Amino acid sequence: MFPDIKINNEIEEILDKYPISIPQYYLSLIDKSDPNDPIRRMSVPSFSEMDLDGSFDTSGENDNTVIKGLQHKYSQTVLLLSTHCCAMYCRYCFRKRMVGATTDEIAIDLDKIFDYIRNHEEISNVLISGGDSFMLETDTIEKYLKNLSEIEHLDYIRFGTKVPVVFPDRIINDTQLLELLKKYCTKKQIYISTQFNHSNEITPQSIKAIKLLQQAGLIIKNQTVLLKGVNDNPEVLGALLKNLTKIGIVPYYIFQCRPVSGVKNQFQVPLLKGYEIVEKAKSLQNGNGKCLRFVMSNTKGKVEIIGKGSKDGEMIFKFHQAKNKENQGRIFTRLLSEKDCWVDD
Repeated sequence: MFPDIKINNEIEEILDKYPISIPQYYLSLIDKSDPNDPIRRMSVPSFSEMDLDGSFDTSGENDNTVIKGLQHKYSQTVLLLSTHCCAMYCRYCFRKRMVGATTDEIAIDLDKIFDYIRNHEEISNVLISGGDSFMLETDTIEKYLKNLSEIEHLDYIRFGTKVPVVFPDRIINDTQLLELLKKYCTKKQIYISTQFNHSNEITPQSIKAIKLLQQAGLIIKNQTVLLKGVNDNPEVLGALLKNLTKIGIVPYYIFQCRPVSGVKNQFQVPLLKGYEIVEKAKSLQNGNGKCLRFVMSNTKGKVEIIGKGSKDGEMIFKFHQAKNKENQGRIFTRLLSEKDCWVDD
């Protein structure tokens, strides 16, 4: 650990509530001379995390759970919480209630889960997340792939993982994992949903990990979180998007940071400001970099932040995905103040 990152009483108080884990590789990306370094901000604890304003379940995950470890919020998609472990515990994590702390929400009865998916033919894809799904043992990943690839009505399988970003050696040095992914990619298309938030994370090692996954036949898509003090600048965000498309990663979503306890007042960017940042960043892109959507995931669905209305402070939203069918595709407006960071009604 860097000598200037010391375990003092404040840090110990945070660690009693939220874990810390920073791989040596990711730690090495921090500019020790810069107290506002974006890698530091995303990985090193701050006493601001003790601010409990907000919620620990901002998108209604508990209400969407159909079997322990399996959520079914949207008709065609199920989310499988495969582990509570991550290689690096992000300080802005929206599952701070459980990640690194408890297995209470993690899938245990996989046979029951696989049966549920088999018996619900409306499900066309599975997102294996956590925690970080690539922190599972390779043999466990094979169990998921073997069972899911045999379900005819699934079009594809997704893994949610930041391993290519924070711990690329897990991919680079594991030929068994790469051969496994290559094998099952011939049975079902496999996607990776990863999360690069800053260009400083795009290094020779992370690029190598991405290229190996692409060579195995996987499609890599990126879901950036808009974070105060990290990428809340059009040039910084625009450079990230451009550098992603340069290495064949598709910018998929920019997520509005959720109002999570311990995160809300530390990382959220107001919506009106965030929209301006995203639009200016998109204007710096060529074709593929313009395909992303600026969204938030609240209790009612995945809501796209479309643009500003004719009135001061008016913002136009659209349900990109909806928990209830009557909301699907619905457009609505809200009058926002310059401080408003979330919409959930």
